[in-house]
Amino acid sequence: MGYIKKIVENKIPGIYVLSLKIGSNLIQDMENSFFMNANDQVREVCGQLAKDPRLKGGYNAMGFSQGGQFLRAVAQRCPSPPMFNLISIGGQHQGVYGFPRCPGESSHICDWIRKTLDLGAYTQAVQEHLVQAEYWHDPLKEEDYRKNSIFLADINQERGINETYKKNLMALKKFVMVKFLNDTMVDPPISEWFGFYKSGQAKETIPLKETSLYIEDRLGLQEMDKAGKLVFLGVKGDHLHFSEEWFYSTILPFLQ
Repeated sequence: MGYIKKIVENKIPGIYVLSLKIGSNLIQDMENSFFMNANDQVREVCGQLAKDPRLKGGYNAMGFSQGGQFLRAVAQRCPSPPMFNLISIGGQHQGVYGFPRCPGESSHICDWIRKTLDLGAYTQAVQEHLVQAEYWHDPLKEEDYRKNSIFLADINQERGINETYKKNLMALKKFVMVKFLNDTMVDPPISEWFGFYKSGQAKETIPLKETSLYIEDRLGLQEMDKAGKLVFLGVKGDHLHFSEEWFYSTILPFLQ
């Protein structure tokens, strides 16, 4: 993230970039990305944004991997200061049903996470203490997911309609979703464009427009789409692999 901050600052002189950190140092920040309840992380970020005088007029947000859906939760739950554009780079907006590889290949953590998810992703203890379980979406157990997911099912309006979430998300000027076209880390990769497995099985995927979330317009995505606010971008490469040139030409315009 330090690298991203630097290249944005180099290319847009005078821009203010806040790189969000959850915890008092980088080690805590990394540990929290695995073990700190996502709802608490969102609350912490909302507090950081509200306290920053340089953001009070509004800001653009850019989230990488799970940061994409966490920043969407910020947009839906914390409308002040206002978020203008949300750029999700490899975010999993319908969750994941598989954990093929870990970022940074911290294999012992990765193996432990897989075992824990297999044992009971929707048990209260796992939900409250394992971040990846909080956006685990099992298409074979939709009822369990809807009832027990403490983060994703809430922000995706699976248990009822929170009109405030819908109104706040629809206030975005653009919601940009970047999907990595050769992604081996996110299962299914179409979640990066808000699609997912067709309910009841884990082979066939459907795009956003065929999901009940879009058809019933529970989050306002259909209306945003018709207004030209949804932007779907594809980039060749594995998860979070992109060139500086691509970033400059494709992403920077949304920050200017």
